[in-house]
Amino acid sequence: MNNIVTLTLNPTVDKSTTADQIIPDQKLRCAAPKFEPGGGGINVSRALKRLGADSLAVFPVGGPTGTLLRELLTQEQIRQAPVETVSRTRENFIVVDASTGQQYRFGMPGTPLAPEEQQQILTTLKSLPTVPDFLVISGSLPPGVEPEFLVRIARAAKELGVKVVADTSGPALQQLLAEGVYLAKPNVGELSKMAGVDELDNEAVAAAARKLVQEGKCDIVVVSLGPQGACVVSRDFVDHIPAPAVKKRSTVGAGDSMVAGLVYGLATGLSVRETGRLGVACGTAATMNPGTELFRKEDVDRLYRWLLQAAPGLAA
Repeated sequence: MNNIVTLTLNPTVDKSTTADQIIPDQKLRCAAPKFEPGGGGINVSRALKRLGADSLAVFPVGGPTGTLLRELLTQEQIRQAPVETVSRTRENFIVVDASTGQQYRFGMPGTPLAPEEQQQILTTLKSLPTVPDFLVISGSLPPGVEPEFLVRIARAAKELGVKVVADTSGPALQQLLAEGVYLAKPNVGELSKMAGVDELDNEAVAAAARKLVQEGKCDIVVVSLGPQGACVVSRDFVDHIPAPAVKKRSTVGAGDSMVAGLVYGLATGLSVRETGRLGVACGTAATMNPGTELFRKEDVDRLYRWLLQAAPGLAA
């Protein structure tokens, strides 16, 4: 059953390595590269698999990099519905300086999606053998794709009763919210832009998120606050969830991991407050691993138990 479908319009293969020290104008000897599938929705599918949930990843794919992307996802047993494109799938590059532990992330431009390729993606989503419960729209837009395309997808999904989860940014997020979604996960910077202010404190974050819910733009807002955790807002409550203190090695994939935890929690019947804590546990656990490794399930379980015990009325 296609209970959860993820959509990634700007997928990538993440190529990561380590150098002893990054020095300008020198030939740097690097460790053997590691290749991993990437892009918002794809990472959500990968994280869901680690939580024990199946999902279907829909994404455009082209060229040798696209072939590698499909092979990598097959190795992780991710179900796929790829849409072939003329342009080759992009590749990002990540280097860790071993002398400092600092990470350098090089994001390459996305490859264009022609109008007929966009239509094929929409056709693929409309032609699924069963209607999913959740559609996760996550990641950036590639060249040639306007935010209105996401609105068309969200509108078609909602007409079928699908719960749309939005994790994107800028005009794409704003237009999806104008259409209305089930859950949105902006970070505090994105929420500030939508509120028309330079920055928001905790009280203002809750007020801005509550306004989105009251205006009917979404049922649930989960505002990612980075190392401070998250603020979960629904029609019934505001819940500030602290992030557990851990040794951070990389923030790559932390936001996607949080989304996976949120969707998993909602799909398995957890309360919204429990779901928020599972999302924070997944996002925090992802920062404990280097590169683009996402999280380990045992770390998520431990952090989730801690967050439940720290919340009055939720401790098991």
